[in-house]
Amino acid sequence: MPERPAYLRIADTIRDQIRSGTYPPGSRLPTMRDLGDRYGVSEIVVRQAFALLRGEGLIESRRGAGTTVRHTPPVRRIAMDRYRTFTAPVETPATTFTRDQRIGWQEYRLDREFTRAAATADLAALFELPVGTELLRRRFVFYARGDPQQISVNYLPWDLVAETPVSDPAREPWPGGTLAQLVYLGHPPTRVEEAVGARMPTPEEVETLGMAAGVPVFTITRRMIANDRVLEVCRDIVIPADRAVLDYAIDLDSRTTDLNTHPNGHRDPK
Repeated sequence: MPERPAYLRIADTIRDQIRSGTYPPGSRLPTMRDLGDRYGVSEIVVRQAFALLRGEGLIESRRGAGTTVRHTPPVRRIAMDRYRTFTAPVETPATTFTRDQRIGWQEYRLDREFTRAAATADLAALFELPVGTELLRRRFVFYARGDPQQISVNYLPWDLVAETPVSDPAREPWPGGTLAQLVYLGHPPTRVEEAVGARMPTPEEVETLGMAAGVPVFTITRRMIANDRVLEVCRDIVIPADRAVLDYAIDLDSRTTDLNTHPNGHRDPK
């Protein structure tokens, strides 16, 4: 087999050194000239290796500061039963976001932008309403300890929230979040649906969330439903993929796990 190109071999070595802690987060890497001398290659080859590692989100370069190992942000774990916490009044202000981030109310900040919008074909399908139905559009940027962590854009039927505190941006952040707001309106959700995807971020998302190059985002489309009515559509919740782990747990019926069965469904005698 042909030998791997030099820039790939250099990138492999530096990547291993970053993961092993030889170059910890925030540490400065050798200059391209020093690395070129070390590996007997031109600075152009080292620049190619740096570009690859930068695209993987491992390093970052700043004018006057050289190239450093990127700080890995704290990872928050998002469990699928997270909404159950807020089906009853909470003793201290909190939301699913503050619980996920393990921060207090004073460490939480929310930028918000409220506008009215007509349902597009995609939104109308999610709401199961006619195209053009009037909606309240709310765009939020969530901060933990001063750092932007998440963007979400959610929609509520205007006839549900018009002339209520829920349509007033000055009332945000609302303890308990959207779930608590729907309970306040007299429509406690009975079902939450989430569909998770992944993609590369838009330039606006990269700037807003302070993301490194090469890092994808999770996108979560959510629906909150009360009986047969869709009360809220969030499209989308956007979270940098290096800042979250999605935890899933599935409770199985014990009757299906304590028996060995044949393909035809009969018990396998032993």
